Amino acid sequence: MKPTLKSQAKLAPLLAFGAHPDDIEFGCGGVIARETQAGRQVHFVVCSRGEAGTHGTPRQRIAEARRAATLLGATIEFIKLDGDVHLEVRAAHAIKLAGIIRRARPGIVLAPSVVENQHPDHTKLGRILRDAARLARYGGLKELRHLPPHAIEHLLFYAVTPEAEPRDISPVLMDVSAPEIVAAWTAAMAAHQSQAATRNYVELQLTRARLLGARAGIKHAIALFPNDPLVLDTLVPLSRGARHF
Repeated sequence: MKPTLKSQAKLAPLLAFGAHPDDIEFGCGGVIARETQAGRQVHFVVCSRGEAGTHGTPRQRIAEARRAATLLGATIEFIKLDGDVHLEVRAAHAIKLAGIIRRARPGIVLAPSVVENQHPDHTKLGRILRDAARLARYGGLKELRHLPPHAIEHLLFYAVTPEAEPRDISPVLMDVSAPEIVAAWTAAMAAHQSQAATRNYVELQLTRARLLGARAGIKHAIALFPNDPLVLDTLVPLSRGARHF
């Protein structure tokens, strides 16, 4: 069932961060498609240009990312931190990303998981964003006094690879089975031609989604991992569980 105009008006923006130009699309692109098709505003923040990658130039990868964001119905910006594979966890970076959070005022922030067995930039960006989400609400932070404090509702981690899935957090499974969502997600991943031409990353992610979906009795699902326990005002939002009792 599609949201009503009244419910759409209540959807706070979603802010998704990626260490590289393709991380968001491969890691949680189906979630992005579902949210934008439900009327939510989504903005991507990409923290490098993939300049250390084996395949594709930074210029090519930026163009691919812009195309993918458009296909998913999102807007996108690129920022400079330390550069691809040079990212370090720094207070200055957390403050910079906290400023973006204050500017965008999202309800939900998506970040790469902090599991270490993956590209180190993913892990470090997740850690930086965990700090940034806190700093965004600190009114006394002098570097950000020009922007009003903002407290997000949820910080959710996504896993670009199976190895990056946290083992100590029960996931929230997002149903992305609708054909139009799968189509938009697939097109966005395929837009990253410089990467998809070297390995079948698209099929890898779709297979992961099918396996998670089978676990929940649906066609496709993507796992998100809450940084904090979810708090519900009512049990109404609980549509179903993954286990068939």
